[in-house]
Amino acid sequence: MSATTQAQPPVLTLYRRLARQPLGRRLFSMAVAWKAPYFRTIRAVFVDLAPGRGEVVARNRWGVHNHIGTFHAIACCNLAELAAGTTIEVSVPAGHRWIPKGMTVAYLAKAETDLRAVAVVEDLTGLAADESREVVVPVDVIDTRGTTVVHADITMWVSPRRREAVADAPAAGPRA
Repeated sequence: MSATTQAQPPVLTLYRRLARQPLGRRLFSMAVAWKAPYFRTIRAVFVDLAPGRGEVVARNRWGVHNHIGTFHAIACCNLAELAAGTTIEVSVPAGHRWIPKGMTVAYLAKAETDLRAVAVVEDLTGLAADESREVVVPVDVIDTRGTTVVHADITMWVSPRRREAVADAPAAGPRA
C-alpha cells in the first residue's frame, strides 16, 4: 500500500463484504443497530454506503408512528442520525474520530410513507493529522413520492484519535 493510499475503514469493509450477499444489507444494518441499540427502534436498512454518501431506508410501520398515524418526528431524526453517523464513520481519515455535537432539524411535510435518508459528507481526505473541526452533515429524509419531509444538519466534531493510553500516561516514578 502506498503512502497516499489509506486502509478502508472497518465499517466500510464489512458493508461492502455483506452487501454482495443475500440479506447482507439487512445483516449489516442489524450489526450497526447492535452496536448502537437505540437505532433498533426504526429497523432501518442500509441501501448504500461509501465515503461521502450514505443512504438508509425505514418502513412506515406502527412502531414508528406518532399520535396521528404518521412517521414520528423523532424517528425521522433517528433515521437522519443513523445515516449521518455511519456515513461520516466511513469518510473520516483513519487517524480521526467523530462525535455528534448538535442537530438542526426542519420538519417540512407529514411523513406518511416509507422513508429514505440520504447523508452527504464533504471530502475530508485533506484533514491534517492533528486537525480538529466541526463538519456539518446535511441529511434529507425523503418519502416514496420524492418529497423531502425532514431536513437535518447534523454537526459532528471531528478530531484526531487519542494515542494509546500508555503513551499518554506520565512516566511511573517514586511517589512522594
